[in-house]
Amino acid sequence: MAAPAQTTRCGFIALIGAPNAGKSTLVNALVGAKIAIVSHKVQTTRATLRGIAVEGQSQLVLVDTPGIFTPKRRLDRAMVTTAWSGAKDADLVGVLIDARKGLDEEAKLILASLADIRGEKAAILNKIDLVDKPTLLTLADDINARARFAATFMVSALTGDGVGDLKTWLAQHVPSGPWHYPPDQISDAPLRNLAAEITREKLFLRLHQELPYQSTVETNVWKELRDGSVRIEQTIFVERESQRKIVLGKGGQTIKAIGADARKDIAAAVEKAVHLFLFVKVREGWSDDPERYREMGLEFPKD
Repeated sequence: MAAPAQTTRCGFIALIGAPNAGKSTLVNALVGAKIAIVSHKVQTTRATLRGIAVEGQSQLVLVDTPGIFTPKRRLDRAMVTTAWSGAKDADLVGVLIDARKGLDEEAKLILASLADIRGEKAAILNKIDLVDKPTLLTLADDINARARFAATFMVSALTGDGVGDLKTWLAQHVPSGPWHYPPDQISDAPLRNLAAEITREKLFLRLHQELPYQSTVETNVWKELRDGSVRIEQTIFVERESQRKIVLGKGGQTIKAIGADARKDIAAAVEKAVHLFLFVKVREGWSDDPERYREMGLEFPKD
């Protein structure tokens, strides 16, 4: 007799937490490839991005959500709403806590709001390589006293410590069912969107203060060339002429550096040679334009 086929599992896992808790780094670690942009600046992730990982017979659809914080601007409100929506729609929810910061006000607010989330929840203490063990154990106790978790994990998304145990648990707890994606797919983001996110990451890394938050990137042209390479044209939108000059830099040096860094990462992501052309345009009030929100995959807040 033939051995019975193993039951496959597949589910959506939302990772939520305060800005800079390490959600994008953890998604990349679980997937085993860079599919989410990472920056030391907070609020880098704007819309939900799905990474796809396989563990045994389970396919894990990891939803990287924007950081949850007290919103001040329209764009902030859209990002926070998107994060909570992702959590409410997921089969499992991983709540990331920055172990260095511990139970700060943002973490307390998130824990207090978890009662509305129906999915099974796991507490994930991240950046454990930067905190001593007694502090971690006390923090774990405090977190579990404030909210009901099915499991608690201590990980370093950056070094990979503890990520394997978390991945195994997630694989065991997603629902039984067929896989949603081919086994070799690692993200559901269209390549043109992924390319725009990579360029936006380079903006965050090269520029400082508020400018990256007042800019967005759109891929306008994606053309496959006969030699197998790709021609990509992107526009960086800013809100004022003074910002455009900052992005360009003296003699165009800043935009050249951003383009060179982005081209390397995009080429690695698409596994093809890339010809990248960047343009910088002023679009006043883009952060109040519903069309820009749709481009980013965000719902436009009406008030």
